[in-house]
Amino acid sequence: MNLLVFAVLASAAVLAALGVILSKSAIRSALSLVLNFMLLAILYFTLHSETLGVLQVVVYTGAIMVLFLFVIMLLSTQGNINLTESRDVKKIVGGLAGISLAALIGVQIYLPLASVPAPQFHAPQPIGPSYGAPEPLGLALFTRYGYPFETVSLLLMIGIVGSIMLAKRRVR
Repeated sequence: MNLLVFAVLASAAVLAALGVILSKSAIRSALSLVLNFMLLAILYFTLHSETLGVLQVVVYTGAIMVLFLFVIMLLSTQGNINLTESRDVKKIVGGLAGISLAALIGVQIYLPLASVPAPQFHAPQPIGPSYGAPEPLGLALFTRYGYPFETVSLLLMIGIVGSIMLAKRRVR
């Protein structure tokens, strides 16, 4: 049952990620990203990592996506959504080339893995009461992963400043 729930949620997350990539409208792409973030939060909850699930909802879905949508709406001067799509031969050929390349890579990965014997699964180990709790997560985040955490925050700050500069230039 748990595997079925995971498969459904993971498939929906992949479809939402494809919606981010394939959408012509920036607003629809951002809303697909919000859906993807929410599905990832649900996946965290199913893995008994409530802290990461709450952080996913509050930080990514709440704060960062509101900022993205604000910048998208600020940069969009017309505010209309283009529903007409033109068929271009280059896009079709590029899509077919991408699908064939993905199939080639998939075959190159699948063939060596097909000869590997199936793993023997053991009973899952019980998780401790501190799994997914804020204290061990914060301790790991600010000690062992302190530099990557600060690097990500710096990259997000650069993205915010760049978005504001682009919006400022467009308004003038």
